[in-house]
Amino acid sequence: MPCRAVIYDIDGTVLNTLNMNMCPLMRIIEEETGEAWTFEQVLKFAPWPGMKVMEALGVADPEGTYARWARYVNEYEEGATLYEGFDEVFAELSARGITQAVVSAKTHAQYEIDVVSKGIDRYMETAVLAEDTDRHKPDPTPLLMCLERLGVEPSEAIYIGDAHSDYEAARNAHMAFGYATWGSTSSEGIEEPDVVLDAPKDILQAVL
Repeated sequence: MPCRAVIYDIDGTVLNTLNMNMCPLMRIIEEETGEAWTFEQVLKFAPWPGMKVMEALGVADPEGTYARWARYVNEYEEGATLYEGFDEVFAELSARGITQAVVSAKTHAQYEIDVVSKGIDRYMETAVLAEDTDRHKPDPTPLLMCLERLGVEPSEAIYIGDAHSDYEAARNAHMAFGYATWGSTSSEGIEEPDVVLDAPKDILQAVL
């Protein structure tokens, strides 16, 4: 599946952020509702955009509560870690002239903390983040904006993600989807990915 561009989701795809996002969310839920949710219970929110989680929880002040959650995430001791093998993937694709980019529900502030701080952004031609569009995955708008910025047709690119919303966004944008199983919390609804990826290095075989 030769491609001109590889576009990545971040959480659960490029970075392991599960504990650093979900453990603080458990704290938020207890503060807001008085209920003690288990880690397994909050896992369903792992692929969701932050503000959508706030809406689902029905908190009184979604923006303020989301900001507090983000603060707890940034204070969490483990932090985000790059999945093993991505350094090689980024470098090899760059050397082969394959354009790389990001489409993520992360805010610009969180992208700076989790991605730019690790130097990953040097491989990315562009990043379409939460504030850049009014519509979000599974709507195709963020992916279509990314493709437009790159000057690439949908048929010339692949979106790598771990969640059903990533899969639907790629389908709605009429582009290929690579299912990153290593960070996925559920395969429900991901029925026919163009390629199943069991480790980051599998991306090289899929697109070169």
